[in-house]
Amino acid sequence: MITLSGVHKSFDGNAVLRGVDLRVESGTSMVIIGGSGTGKSVMLKCILGLVEPDAGTIELDGRDVHQGDRDAFLARFGMLFQGGALFDSLPVWQNVAFRLLRGPLKRPRDEARAIAVEKLRRVGLKPEVADKLPAELSGGMQKRVGLARAIAAEPEIIFFDEPTTGLDPIMAGVINDLIREIVTEMGATAMTITHDMSSVRAIADDVAMLHDGMIKWSGPVAKMDAAPDPFLQQFIHGRAEGPIEAVR
Repeated sequence: MITLSGVHKSFDGNAVLRGVDLRVESGTSMVIIGGSGTGKSVMLKCILGLVEPDAGTIELDGRDVHQGDRDAFLARFGMLFQGGALFDSLPVWQNVAFRLLRGPLKRPRDEARAIAVEKLRRVGLKPEVADKLPAELSGGMQKRVGLARAIAAEPEIIFFDEPTTGLDPIMAGVINDLIREIVTEMGATAMTITHDMSSVRAIADDVAMLHDGMIKWSGPVAKMDAAPDPFLQQFIHGRAEGPIEAVR
């Protein structure tokens, strides 16, 4: 469904992506791992067309992501942001229904609210949460509101940016289980950025290791532990010694 071929991107002479090749099959969950500053977020921005590569191609269903109707293209995506990125001045239901209250996906207000309440229920939040403000919720509840917003418009593709950052291990497990269940139920294609190896094992069908702007290894999650790649093994086991230099 998503194909990157020889993608390069630099900022002010600093090469971030150095020839990324990656395929994400329709209906699968791809998890991108790698250290901070390796280009994971830039790669997602390139796929979304928010950043244009210096070289290479990115295709969605065989069509260049930088061509065609942008609104129709973006309507196919949902996004769970790392920090939640909720609008603090809007009640929870309006956060969840944000895309349904404006733009090409606009629905009547009552219908948008009903959809928001149902999506909140799907992520384990009660209807009374709908009228609260984000500041009245715990971090785990805010993350679930963000997940409800990501799926509110029934997207074909969902991006998850560090979905368990800042959560305790139990809540992280809850979010991982929800992501796996929802992606499977919707038949969506998912791409996740994470440093959390428990998340990788919980939600991935396939894994790609990005280091120094290139994919060092990619394959099924079931083959990850036995893969011989030294970059991958150092990262997944958190070893200080190896080809990846730790910043001291």
